Amino acid sequence: MPSQAWELRKGDPRYPDMLCDLTAPPERLYGCGSLDVLSEPCLSVVGARRATPYGIAVAEMAGRVAAECDVVVVSGGAMGCDHAAARAALDAGGRTIVISGCGADVVYPASSTDIYRDAVARGGAVISTERWGTGPRRYAFPKRNTLIAALSQCLLVVEAGAKSGTMTTADAAVELERTIYAIPGSIFSPNSSGTNRLIVEGARVIPDEPSLELVISLDYGIARFSRQETRGEPQGRVMSALVASPSRPDELAERLNEDILTLLRTLTDYELRGIVAKLPDGRYSPTREYFLGENG
Repeated sequence: MPSQAWELRKGDPRYPDMLCDLTAPPERLYGCGSLDVLSEPCLSVVGARRATPYGIAVAEMAGRVAAECDVVVVSGGAMGCDHAAARAALDAGGRTIVISGCGADVVYPASSTDIYRDAVARGGAVISTERWGTGPRRYAFPKRNTLIAALSQCLLVVEAGAKSGTMTTADAAVELERTIYAIPGSIFSPNSSGTNRLIVEGARVIPDEPSLELVISLDYGIARFSRQETRGEPQGRVMSALVASPSRPDELAERLNEDILTLLRTLTDYELRGIVAKLPDGRYSPTREYFLGENG
């Protein structure tokens, strides 16, 4: 058993009350780090593993805002939105709980080593229903997703395809009557089809940072003034179009009725300035730095 490790049986007075809402609460929890953090106010933040720069930027914003509100960020420790939210919470001085689909002493994926380590070191925890040393098993991740939904009174869905692990977490949260927050996205983005559907079905729309601060204040009973941050308007028609929907140069040229060579020069310039990035599928997207206003 690793250092700072513990095992918690159902019925123990320290067992999280929120998990008792499950039809079959886990008989035993395995964990590393703080036990007390399990009873703190928590916000679960979930989203796509192969997230867009938009999704990463929103997840980072959510993690930071939750930390500033002294709300613990819960995630599955995956790459993409999970990692971004947890990392931002930790960097803002907050705490995070990683609910693992492996044993609580197993880091998966390896790219999340920093958040597993820092979660424990900074007053949070890594927890699991799997025995020590258990590696990734397909059956374990749906159980993990249900725990993510159960441990928090609210779930924020950052970015999700219509059929995805993120949506199974959202479905579990609905069954548990948790409050669902959803970030709207482009109707042309597959990564936002799930979140947009949640909004249609009644999830609370989170259109900006002050709105997230407000709903956290209301739902968690935290008196905190919203902090309005502003930055310049998108830089012309090209950036406005890319904010609406990441696109390939030929698609963008046709949409804007621009010469393709002129547009390619513009995209190259924006890429050098760090405000757009080329995605693996050839589309261009605003960078997370652009969305967060960090490029000056």
